[in-house]
Amino acid sequence: MCTVGIICEYNPFHNGHLYHLNKIKEMFDNPTIILVMSGNFTQRGDSSIINKWDKTSIALELGIDLVIELPFEFATQSADIFAYGACFILNKLKVDYLVFGSESNDINMLTNIAKVQLTNEYESLVKKYLNKKYNYPTSLSKALNEFGFYNINTPNDILGLSYIRELIKLNSSIKPITIKRTNDYNDKNLSNNITSANSIRENINKIDISPYVPKIVLKYLNKDLYFIEDYFPYLKYKILSEIDNINIYQTVDEGIENKIKKVISKSNTYEELINNIKSKRYTQSKIKRMLLHILVSFTKEEASKRKEVKYIRILGFNKKGQKYLNKIKKDIDIPIITKFKKELEFELKITSIYSIINNNDLVKKEINNLIIKN
Repeated sequence: MCTVGIICEYNPFHNGHLYHLNKIKEMFDNPTIILVMSGNFTQRGDSSIINKWDKTSIALELGIDLVIELPFEFATQSADIFAYGACFILNKLKVDYLVFGSESNDINMLTNIAKVQLTNEYESLVKKYLNKKYNYPTSLSKALNEFGFYNINTPNDILGLSYIRELIKLNSSIKPITIKRTNDYNDKNLSNNITSANSIRENINKIDISPYVPKIVLKYLNKDLYFIEDYFPYLKYKILSEIDNINIYQTVDEGIENKIKKVISKSNTYEELINNIKSKRYTQSKIKRMLLHILVSFTKEEASKRKEVKYIRILGFNKKGQKYLNKIKKDIDIPIITKFKKELEFELKITSIYSIINNNDLVKKEINNLIIKN
C-alpha cells in the first residue's frame, strides 16, 4: 500500500477534482490519499466560497483519507511559498507520490525545467526581466526562453514547477506524477461537465451548476457562501483608516501603497479597486493577495516569523487516515495538532475575519472541531 499526496483548494470541489481522485485510484492499488488543503482563504487572494470544515467533510465523503490544513501564511502567497508549505507537510508525512494536474502532462520536461530554475544563471535572468518592469510570470517565461524552453504560462504547470522545485530543495523522496488537466483554470465559461472552479464561482448565482459538481457538494453550495467581493466595505474602511501605514502589510511592496492611496476613495467595488490598481507590473492575483493581507492585518513582521512550517494541523480523517497517522506520528518531529492550541491563535483570528460576513459558528468550530468519518 502506498500514500499519495494531493495539494488543492477545492474552491469549490467539482467534477474535475473527482476525476483527479478517480484517476489516482486507478493508478494505485488501494492508496492512502492525503490532502493538503487551503483553508478559508486561497492562493489567488480569494475567499473560499465554502468554509474549510465543510470542504473537509466533502473531501472525506468523496475518498480522501486524511485532510491537513495548509496554514494561511503559505496558502495565500506566491506559488513558491504555497508549494513550499504544502510539499514540506507532505514530506513530513512520508508520502510516496504527489499527483497534480498539468496542462502539458509532461513530467520529464517539467522536471528538467525545474532543475534549470534552481540555477544561479536562471535567477539572474529573472531579475534582469523584473528590472525591466515585466511582471513575475512574464519574467520567468522570458528567462526560460533563453535556456531553449517554450513558455510555461498555464496555471497548473506553473504551480507544478513550484512543487517539483520544492521537492528537489527538500531532497524529498516523493515522486511527482502529472494527470492531464482537461480544462483551463481561468476559463469563466461553462462548456462541459468538467469545468474550472473559477467558472463555477462566476456562474453560481446565475445558472444551475449541478451538472458541474458532485451531488454531495450541492447541499453545501446552498448554505452560507463567502465571496471575496463581500468583504470590500471592510477592506475599504481598513485602508482608509490606515492610509499612511498600509505598507506594513505583507506583499504591499515597491511603492504600490501610493497607488492604493490614490484610488481607494474613488473605488466603489472590489473589482473596481483591482482594476484601478492593476498595471503591467502587478498581476490580478498579486493584487488580490496584497488586499487580502491588508484585510486580515497580515504584517511583514508576522510573515517574517512564519517562514517555516511549525506544525501539522489535522482537519479530519477516516479510519484509514487515522491508522496511517498513528503509524507514522512517532517519526514526525513537529507537532501534530488535532485540538485547539496556542499555535492556532493566528488561524482563529483569520477565521474570525472570514466569518464577519455571515452569522455562523465557524469560530466555535475552529476551537472544537475535528471531522472523523467512520
